[in-house]
Amino acid sequence: MSLDQPVDAPKGTSVRARSAVEGLVLEIRALIETEMLRVGDALPSERELCERFSTSRNTVREAMRMLKAYGVVEVRPKVGATIIDNRMARALDLFSFNTIEISRKTFTDIQGFRTLIEVNSVDAMLDKLTADDLATLTDANAAMGNAQTIQDASEADFSFHIGLIRILDNAALIELYRIMKPVIIGIMEKGKSRQDFHTNTFAQHQAVIDALRAHDRISYQYALQFHLNAGFDTFADRR
Repeated sequence: MSLDQPVDAPKGTSVRARSAVEGLVLEIRALIETEMLRVGDALPSERELCERFSTSRNTVREAMRMLKAYGVVEVRPKVGATIIDNRMARALDLFSFNTIEISRKTFTDIQGFRTLIEVNSVDAMLDKLTADDLATLTDANAAMGNAQTIQDASEADFSFHIGLIRILDNAALIELYRIMKPVIIGIMEKGKSRQDFHTNTFAQHQAVIDALRAHDRISYQYALQFHLNAGFDTFADRR
């Protein structure tokens, strides 16, 4: 079946038919996996892809543009498409772009995601928590409380939350927070004055530390959720 034809959906469903370009992207991804192609390997030529998947040159070119946007391939004149792995850089670009204007919707989305990780992982945190973890959190909070600029305070605030993530001992989560850092820092800087870092935010962090030290699951979740929701009203209601 040609991928230029829409996929038939089962009767009674309302799912959107996959476009020819989307279908070809999936086919090329499957080709990369089945042929065990690696970074630096070349994909088949445009003509070969047209013949292999019975599709048009325009569809192939659009699929390549999509894969390039995803950071999966690089297309160069007279060379063709070569496999790369720039997916982390693409994600970083997206998050960096979002810091240009942080709306209330962005705030809600990011803090909601952080709730899933930082608040809802409390049981795993309490299982893995060590005295060194508590010391790291205490040091980060002290650095924030002593900071002389909003920028320095935001960096220390971020270090505090990375300290929470490190308790989980999950490298993927730490890398994800690194990618999200620009927009998280943007939220911190926009939502709090320097005085707030020295008082309210410092006290909120201390409540989180105290709850962890006491292994008080409910107090931890309440304190951290309150902290993540603080500053909501300082963001404009734009989508």
